[in-house]
Amino acid sequence: MPNPDLPILVVDDARFSSMVVSRALQKAGYRDVRIANDAPSALHLLEERPVSVLIADWLMPEMDGLDLTDRIRQQDEQKNHYTYIILLTAKESMEALSQAFDRGVDDFIYKSDMNKQLVPRVFAANRMADRQNALLASNALLLENNRQLSSSSIADPETGLGNARYARQRLQESLRQCESRGGATAMLLIGLRGWSGLARRHGESAMAELAQGIGRRLNSLIRPLDALCRLQDDRFAIIAHFPDAERCSTGAFRRLYEGINHKAVKTAAGFIEVEAAMTLCQADAGRGTPDPATMEQTAQEGLSEALSTRRFTEVRPSVTEQA
Repeated sequence: MPNPDLPILVVDDARFSSMVVSRALQKAGYRDVRIANDAPSALHLLEERPVSVLIADWLMPEMDGLDLTDRIRQQDEQKNHYTYIILLTAKESMEALSQAFDRGVDDFIYKSDMNKQLVPRVFAANRMADRQNALLASNALLLENNRQLSSSSIADPETGLGNARYARQRLQESLRQCESRGGATAMLLIGLRGWSGLARRHGESAMAELAQGIGRRLNSLIRPLDALCRLQDDRFAIIAHFPDAERCSTGAFRRLYEGINHKAVKTAAGFIEVEAAMTLCQADAGRGTPDPATMEQTAQEGLSEALSTRRFTEVRPSVTEQA
């Protein structure tokens, strides 16, 4: 049965269209349906009270459905919330739909078949949004527990991510696995440029929010078994193992580089843009596995180069042959 209290927001610059959608939803039993006639108004309403499902026209003046999706995802990061986004569209090309999915859209309803698709799609969206938000709530609880475990020395207290000690443990484990079973170990270092300047400009509270937002964004872009750690205020690390050495390349992490550099992070102080430099330090069984200290030192040297050149660098540690 549909959840009558599901919070829904309908966004369409054509008042007639938004009323048609709203009435159809209310007729189906949904009671909490709000309407916005432009994207800025929708963002204002979402700031006041988030929704589980947002239905928006793709083509709108000032800010279209894709740009609105970008802004909503930024809001969601700040609020640790997930909004299921459905776009109303007349576009049916695979290229257009693929572009929208890459921007974070969850589903589409074709205007030519809206009467049949609307209510079933919203019913399914309700279930997906509930699951996503339940997972986010559970993860937030785990992170909070990590912060409160003063006896734990492997968690960053501000973000709940692993700290430098945890990163070394995971690096050592991955190198052992690489040596015994093959494959490759990756240590990706991420350095944020101008952190101290941002701290002076925005203050301690906003920087804590920024660190948490960056952590959430990176966590959403890595694989489930990869280890995400915060080494210090402006340094993050990802430890990953690849069964196939050829897959261990900068291309495997390009989405992280773009995810940090191309989208600002929303905080109470407003949207804060960060510039990240990245270096990938890799080792594989075929070339020999280094000790963890050598791997870390090589990665740090690579990151220094990346910070000065503003490039995504790739380095390999030297390996001492065993007698």
